[in-house]
Amino acid sequence: MSILDKKRYTITSALPYANGPLHIGHLAGAYIPGDIFVRYLRLNQKDVVYVCGSDEHGAAITIRAKKEGITPQQIIDKYNKQIKESFEEFGISFDIYHRTSEPIHHQLSQDFFLNLYNKGEFVEKFSEQYYDEEYHQFLADRYITGTCPNCKSEGAYGDQCEKCGTSLSPTDLINPISTLSGKTPVLKETKHWYLPLDKYQPWLEKWLIEGKKNILKSNVFGQCQSWLKSGLQPRSMTRDLDWGVDVPLAEAEGKKLYVWLDAPIGYISATKQWALDHGKNWEDYWKTHENPADDSTLIHFIGKDNIVFHCIIFPAILHAHGDYILPENIPANEFLNLEGDKLSTSRNHAVWLHEYLQEFPDKQDELRYVLTSILPETSDAEFTWKDFQARINNELVAIFGNFVNRVLVLSHKYFDGKVLNGSPLTAVDQAVLDELKAYPASIKSSLEQFRFREALAEFMNVARLGNKYLADEEPWKIIKTDEERVKTILHVAAQIVANLAVLAQPFLPKTAIKLFEMLNFPQGNWNDAGSDTLIQTGHQLGEVQLLFDKITDEQVDFQLNKLAEAKAKNLADNAKVAPAKENISFDDFVKMDIRVGTIAAAEKVAKTKKLLKLTIDTGLDTRTVVSGIAEFFSPEEIVGRQVSILVNLEPREIKGIMSQGMILMAEDADGRLDFVKPDTTIKVGSTVR
Repeated sequence: MSILDKKRYTITSALPYANGPLHIGHLAGAYIPGDIFVRYLRLNQKDVVYVCGSDEHGAAITIRAKKEGITPQQIIDKYNKQIKESFEEFGISFDIYHRTSEPIHHQLSQDFFLNLYNKGEFVEKFSEQYYDEEYHQFLADRYITGTCPNCKSEGAYGDQCEKCGTSLSPTDLINPISTLSGKTPVLKETKHWYLPLDKYQPWLEKWLIEGKKNILKSNVFGQCQSWLKSGLQPRSMTRDLDWGVDVPLAEAEGKKLYVWLDAPIGYISATKQWALDHGKNWEDYWKTHENPADDSTLIHFIGKDNIVFHCIIFPAILHAHGDYILPENIPANEFLNLEGDKLSTSRNHAVWLHEYLQEFPDKQDELRYVLTSILPETSDAEFTWKDFQARINNELVAIFGNFVNRVLVLSHKYFDGKVLNGSPLTAVDQAVLDELKAYPASIKSSLEQFRFREALAEFMNVARLGNKYLADEEPWKIIKTDEERVKTILHVAAQIVANLAVLAQPFLPKTAIKLFEMLNFPQGNWNDAGSDTLIQTGHQLGEVQLLFDKITDEQVDFQLNKLAEAKAKNLADNAKVAPAKENISFDDFVKMDIRVGTIAAAEKVAKTKKLLKLTIDTGLDTRTVVSGIAEFFSPEEIVGRQVSILVNLEPREIKGIMSQGMILMAEDADGRLDFVKPDTTIKVGSTVR
């Protein structure tokens, strides 16, 4: 049974936290795959709603607010606007981009909680949780960091280690530290409401492990299996926080719903708002029907780090409620790395979407293409700027763009832009058209199995087919002797271009629009693909436009330099200052005779990389000093510079040169050296004290 046989579709992409901008890892994880699939469904005239929105609660928001010195509301307003605008400009085609801070969401989340509470689904219990005595506040999971008990890396959070992906509880951490005060928190008793996931384990094993063994991607199924094998434990659905959805119980004043209870409900509240705005019935897309065939098909597009929440916790909540559909599939992607290292928002090691859109204007599809080509569908993948350049220049420009441009240019040059019939089709022509007809089914099969890389590769094979056909038939040569044959060649080629326009729509939507304009042809639906009569004889083509431009070395170098600068700044910002040495007496200090000197001459020491031979005027005399600064300064640039020199250091022979003193240098966090010198010119021989 094809997924296209379903009645309607509810498609979600993970709600991004409104505590920072989007980067390419987010796009590759949840948004490009979701958008491709939704566009494909729409091209097949399916009833589909595609929902997303900002996740605006939880500790991550308040942590960011404290860091920036503003309120949580200011944080969510700032980043919701930025994220929404980035999605719109990039072309992610949500039916609604909502906010979990909206009243409609708060009400629905509280209704969910009360439904489970009134059914007696929660386990109420007191537990000891970490408390910051300085701030007089219980600490949410993300307010606690420490050493991961699994991989031993530092900086793991109280709910998850982002390095190894292990789900944690705060008490699992080794050497826990409060992110508020930087001090070790204490354990203090508090009451919370727990969802007994252990109670639902038998049902989850049947629904998930037995029911979806041949449906879920291998990486998703494997993680779910591992979780269930370890045995599920009750999980608190409330938190001691001052930001989020209020727990709707009188005895729970000051407590908020756990963000992973309210966040996925954001999909439902977004749909409710969309339905209100468009005169639809939201329940058609979320509630179960008397006839299961009438149920909507729910599919979650997420990243690897959200698998447990979408495959285990949220389905358990929906099951416990009882009135809602369950996900048909959760095609989660793994992580995308960047230039040999993990993407990191905290280290600014990322390609930020809003910056890309500014630095590469009108190149949304180029990024979509590259990211789709390398999607981390079942294992981690890597983005590099050199690969970005190569894929665009060697594939989009040289194959796809080149083929389209040649067909349109030649048609205008020879036949005033008209698609004409010429001599009868040859065996070669027919073979090309037969091959063309087979591609839509192949692409369809890949898309419906969520193999987007494979689908895109097949799409590009259509462009390769056209490029090869044109190169083999050489109409620019034949035009001299057989105009009728050229009419046929360009007629066949035009059909390939028209098919490319139809097939490009899920993958490269802006390019597809441009293609339809060039063809002077209305946008087609998926069932048009594969036809060899999309363009009728006598059809007038539109104006020729370049589909893609090459990416230059200068553009690549600029991006690589940005990453290098961010890395250097991060190292500097996070460098640990060397501890102070043991105290010395004042008498010991005054023994050092430090003078202001001027470098009179400098030269490299033969057969060394680090050493320079310096001639320094100390005001007392002119002396030689050997210094290990050659990796940072050339001899020419330092002649004439003033330095601080320790003149009463006992002379020492270095590489056969008697060094008479030591110049004082400051070492930065990245190992870079610089002179310790006066800001203004000082008479040589002056004392430094």
